Amino acid sequence: MAAPYEIVIANRQPTRRLDRKFIKCLVEFILKKASVAQAEIGFHFVSAREMAKLHEEFMNMAGSTDVITFDHGSKPPKSIHGEFFISIDDAIAQAREFRTTWQNEVVRYVIHGILHLLGYDDLESKARGKMKREENSLLKKIETEFDLRKIARPSTS
Repeated sequence: MAAPYEIVIANRQPTRRLDRKFIKCLVEFILKKASVAQAEIGFHFVSAREMAKLHEEFMNMAGSTDVITFDHGSKPPKSIHGEFFISIDDAIAQAREFRTTWQNEVVRYVIHGILHLLGYDDLESKARGKMKREENSLLKKIETEFDLRKIARPSTS
């Protein structure tokens, strides 16, 4: 039997060093808490510049954004298959704006993307509220179990 979660993490940005092993543990925890039975997902941590290109190409919108989620097809219930592009530069900017840490913002984006693949939507006010409540609930559970500062891999210098 194949492992229930296939998670690929690529760090394609120079702004922050990331601990991919720690992020993978976080993602597995989120998937379990969200009752996801199977997952094939990829995370691409990118710069604002790369994100702006993706945003323009796939969403026809100018400028960078925090997270873009691509759903790569339906699977059995509670199974997801997709890709996430997360802008570390946007996480840093949002963290300053919302007086939190960039690591907290990154985890919020991971949760947000997973919820999208589970069918949550944030286009209409009522649905956005439901999604935000679930996002906040999962984030609180993660914060009690993990030190989110560990997302940043220490410098070797």
